[in-house]
Amino acid sequence: MGLNIDTDVGRFRQIVKGKVRDELRRFMSRGEMIGRKGKDLVSIPLPRVDLPRFVHSPGGQQHTGQGDGDVGTVLGPAGESGSGKGKAGNAPGEHVLEVELTLDELAEILGKELGLPRIEPRGRKNIRTSRTRYTGISNVGPEALRHTKRTFRQALKRQLITGNYDPSRPVIVPIREDRRYRTFRKVPDPQANALIIYVMDVSGSMGDEQKEIVRTESFWIDTWLRSQYRGLETVYVIHDAEAREVDRDTFFRTRESGGTVISSAYKVCRSIIADRFSPEDWNIYLFQFSDGDNWSQGDTELCLQLLKDELIPDLNLFAYGQVESPYGSGQYLHDLEKGFEDEEAVVLSVIEDREAIPRSIQEFLSTGR
Repeated sequence: MGLNIDTDVGRFRQIVKGKVRDELRRFMSRGEMIGRKGKDLVSIPLPRVDLPRFVHSPGGQQHTGQGDGDVGTVLGPAGESGSGKGKAGNAPGEHVLEVELTLDELAEILGKELGLPRIEPRGRKNIRTSRTRYTGISNVGPEALRHTKRTFRQALKRQLITGNYDPSRPVIVPIREDRRYRTFRKVPDPQANALIIYVMDVSGSMGDEQKEIVRTESFWIDTWLRSQYRGLETVYVIHDAEAREVDRDTFFRTRESGGTVISSAYKVCRSIIADRFSPEDWNIYLFQFSDGDNWSQGDTELCLQLLKDELIPDLNLFAYGQVESPYGSGQYLHDLEKGFEDEEAVVLSVIEDREAIPRSIQEFLSTGR
């Protein structure tokens, strides 16, 4: 009657991944997961997945078919259950299950849910290989993939269950049914490098809510692009009337009260690319977030010229996300629409609120560029 616990764990993990996929759009509109991100893992709270467990007698309470009862007797949990008035007890409560997924697993779920195509790097940067990814354990397979530790563990379990294990003479002899083998599949292993430049307006009209939307969306963009490239560098540029490169923490925490001159940010981006990231060696993505204000039409014309002549030719993608703000005019989006109506490398998106984040990411990344 040997139960293969490894198979059960794998099945439960698939259930968890399915639950994450079902709830993905809700997760994407929240920033909670970002705070749970480790180096390679993301911890995700799933309050609706029940852990399998045995339930014993709940303390002698009467149930249907148990002894004599009076009319009106409550069957099941006590009437005060959940009211907050009960005494301290020793029974376990309901817990939120926290599961850990690798960033690759999260990216895979993201790609399937949003229907994102794999990205094809450009030109000389398009170097792709494949690698072997071990995905589980099976009871059949080639001897070269036999998992020695799992095989002996299975043999020990069998001997314990059948009563053939002698602690005084701890000899474990695997038989054919005990053998366990690694299973694998070939997955793309991108060799190219990518650069993401995030640009954000930090003038007074971009409030904390707008910055949190940008922070959440950038997490998911990073997750997807990191699964497509071996090396991923990220650069952050903020601007009001002037622009400067900053670290990630400063990017999301800075708030200025000055005006908005978007061309200053494009000039900083141009210098970053020219000095440190040759377009011959890097796949470059520029994601800009703003509420759509610019200080003058003259600067907007300069912005369009900089994009057309100096930036877009070097970019895989220029993605502009306009975050709705009660103080922003939204005019810059219309200027970009007129200036780059037929440009495939330009994608524009309106982000009304947190709920619009999945749609915005889908618009940005569904180009496959």
